[in-house]
Amino acid sequence: MAKTLAMMQPYLFPYLGYFQLIASSDVFVLGDDLQYIRSGWVNRNRILYNGEAKLITFPLKRDRFDLPINQRELCDNFADEAQRLISLITQSYRKAPYFAQVMPLLERLINFPQQNLALYIEHSIREMCAYLHIDTPIFRSSDLDIGTPIDKQDRVVRIMRNFACERYLNPIGGVELYNPEYFARHDLSLRFFKIDPIDYRQYRDPFVANLSIIDVLMFNCVEQVQQLLSCYSLSNSTAPHGHEALAATA
Repeated sequence: MAKTLAMMQPYLFPYLGYFQLIASSDVFVLGDDLQYIRSGWVNRNRILYNGEAKLITFPLKRDRFDLPINQRELCDNFADEAQRLISLITQSYRKAPYFAQVMPLLERLINFPQQNLALYIEHSIREMCAYLHIDTPIFRSSDLDIGTPIDKQDRVVRIMRNFACERYLNPIGGVELYNPEYFARHDLSLRFFKIDPIDYRQYRDPFVANLSIIDVLMFNCVEQVQQLLSCYSLSNSTAPHGHEALAATA
C-alpha cells in the first residue's frame, strides 16, 4: 500500500484539522526550517472567551523577520507570560466538562522549559498526539538531507523520496501552490485535505468554529476527539482560484 506523507509548519495548539492531518498520514514532517511568518499561526491561536473567539499569543524575542522558525525564541520573560496564558485559559474553560483532565496537560506543555520556538512547539505537538493516541512518526525537516530544492513542489518531492512515500496529503489551502500533474510526472500523487464541518456542544449556542485544539479537548473526551479525527474529506483535483485557505502550507 502506498505510504502517505504530510508536512506542516510547527503550530502551537493548532486546530483539529492539524491533528487530523497527522493521524491520516504514515509520515508527518514538521517544517521547522521554514521561514517564520509574523501574524501567522505558528505562535498564535484562538480560544473561546465569553462566547467569542479570542486570540492568544505566545510572545517571541525580537529578531530578524527572515529567520526560520527553528531560529526564533520565546521572549526572555516567558515564564511570566506562561502564567498569564494559563490564567486566561483557566478563566475561559474552568466550567468546561473536561477542564480537570485537560488543564494539567496544558500547564505542563505551556511551562515546558525550552526557549527555542520550534522545539517548544514540537514538544507540545508530540504530547498532544500521545494524549490522543496518534502514533504517526514525526520528523523535523531540518534533519533531512535533501539538498537544495528548486521550489516548494521540488522540496516536497525530495522529502517524499527520502521516506519512500508515494502520496502527498496537503490542506486544501495549497491548491494554488501544488499541481497534481507535477507530482504525476514524478510517479507520485497529490491529494488535498479538508476538514468537515465540525460541531460540538460548547457552553451555549451559537457554536464558534475553527478554534484551537484546546477548545476541542475542553468539551470532548479523548474517545470523542478520536471520532472527530476521521471527519475530513480528500480530493485529488484542484479547487477554483480564490478558494480561501484553511491552513498555511509547507
